[in-house]
Amino acid sequence: MMKKITLVTGGQRSGKSSYAQNMALSLSDNPVYLATSRIWDEEHKQRIERHQADRDDHWLNIEEEKQLSKHDINGKVVIIDCVTLWATNFFFDLDSDVEQALKELKAEFDRFTEQDAHFIFVTNEIGLGGMSDNLIQRRFSDLQGWLNQYIAGNADEVFFMVSGIAMPVKGDKNWFPALLYK
Repeated sequence: MMKKITLVTGGQRSGKSSYAQNMALSLSDNPVYLATSRIWDEEHKQRIERHQADRDDHWLNIEEEKQLSKHDINGKVVIIDCVTLWATNFFFDLDSDVEQALKELKAEFDRFTEQDAHFIFVTNEIGLGGMSDNLIQRRFSDLQGWLNQYIAGNADEVFFMVSGIAMPVKGDKNWFPALLYK
């Protein structure tokens, strides 16, 4: 396997995770699902359970809030779902310090992606909406936008999801056009 980085981005409920899962299953019989979420409340717990129910026994599931690089995924296809929640964990643990969170996230991304694997990062484009009147939300939007740019800049291919349709942004524009629709 040769290292490859794919970024799947879009708004909430745009089909990002389903698309990434279908892509991973087309590339491997036993892909890795690396979930980065903390359980914040009951509604969030139900979202996590819905995502877990989407995966059968073909998947190797790993729960990891921050230190992705401590997991050996060499030779694997791995989904990281999602970058937004991963960034949230750093942001809150560092008391909303955008500069420090971005520095640590980039360093961890670099360590993690040194492995020989096909990485499929799933992220949100939270900056497409209006400007928040909340300072913490604005800071997090900045962090998320800069982290997405960093990952996209290092990615071999980027797909932007709109209403369940993958629009290729970077890389082989003809690859994997419609596996979302099984």
